[in-house]
Amino acid sequence: MARHVRSLLAGAALLLPLQAAQGSDGQVPPDVMAFQRQMITLDTHLDTPASLDRPGWSIMDRHDVHADYTQVDLPRMKQGGLDGGFWAIYTPQGPLDTADYERVRDFAVMRGMSIRMMVAAHPDQFELALKAGDAARINAEGKRIVYMSIENAYPLGEDVSLLKLFYEMGVRETGFAHFRNNQFADSSTDPDGPKWHGLSPLGFKLLAEANRLGMIIDASHSSDEVLDQLIEHSTTPVVLSHSGCKAIFDHPRNVDDDRLRALAAKGGVIQINSYGSYLRATMPNPERAAAYKALFAQMREDAKLSPEAYSEMLAKRRQIDAEYPDTDRPTFDDFMKHLLHALKVVGPDHVGIGMDWDGGGGVVGLEDASGLPRITQALLKAGYSRQDIAKIWGGNILRVMRQVEAAKAV
Repeated sequence: MARHVRSLLAGAALLLPLQAAQGSDGQVPPDVMAFQRQMITLDTHLDTPASLDRPGWSIMDRHDVHADYTQVDLPRMKQGGLDGGFWAIYTPQGPLDTADYERVRDFAVMRGMSIRMMVAAHPDQFELALKAGDAARINAEGKRIVYMSIENAYPLGEDVSLLKLFYEMGVRETGFAHFRNNQFADSSTDPDGPKWHGLSPLGFKLLAEANRLGMIIDASHSSDEVLDQLIEHSTTPVVLSHSGCKAIFDHPRNVDDDRLRALAAKGGVIQINSYGSYLRATMPNPERAAAYKALFAQMREDAKLSPEAYSEMLAKRRQIDAEYPDTDRPTFDDFMKHLLHALKVVGPDHVGIGMDWDGGGGVVGLEDASGLPRITQALLKAGYSRQDIAKIWGGNILRVMRQVEAAKAV
């Protein structure tokens, strides 16, 4: 989440139809491709770690989004000029009790280890990055940049000190909530409404500990009230690792212009995502939604699928897509409306890109990581300079990271 089982369990993020991958080669001029490869291209929200634990799946092989629904692997990263980004340890929200805290803690640790094992298994292709300055060096050595992040702080339970364990593992960015409210913060999408009206008392402690350790503060998925409090109380700039603009589509996951300006005033950055349900309204497809809900009802994010069960699941997904096709998917132009609006409101120093690959992201015309130069081409056409585009693609998040590093207390 993708986006894998995670988004299905929470709503409908995996409801992606079969589409051919939109590769970059041949779709953009050679000079755009050359420029893409000259700058450091980082995506601040990669749900690809979920793919690492799929039976028989390898990051080294080229996959096809219409065959196994994955969107990032090393060949497609190279084709699209994606130098790396923040590889997310995502945990779906569950009950707030001791037994579940222990279960999801263990799951999150093991997901983090899957990221570390990917790097260890392919040291000539990937390297763990711990500081902002690591990105340029790793890129110069021809390897992919692996920052680690937490999406949903739920696995910490009620022990904020566990955040240091993840920091030592390599995590340098943390979110607070996901689709539902948790022990730390309100979600922007909980159907029951706010629980804390912002951060909980434990959430304020989590914020202080993240600031102390030197972790980037990520407000995506958290409510507007949480965002307001993070901006006010964080000692470092706040980022939205994969969000959109409410002025373009009024969805709870998107952010209004006044909050974007407040975010930017404190040095923060909004990273625009390509999750279709957040880009524009779409026509309901109840038969499709019901079929997917039934398929994934018995599955948990932390369940280990056998190779046979995984193949069966993919076959059933393809069958659903054939029987109940999604005929109203958002497009590349819908994504660009959000990106260009954010740039208009807060400028190129405060906007980046977090596509939500392997977590529900992807639109018609930009299906996987191989097509990223289309965004660069569109930004050039819109009149943005190469210097500005380099900030959008990686410079801004690295600038925030340097500020976070300078402010940390340990």
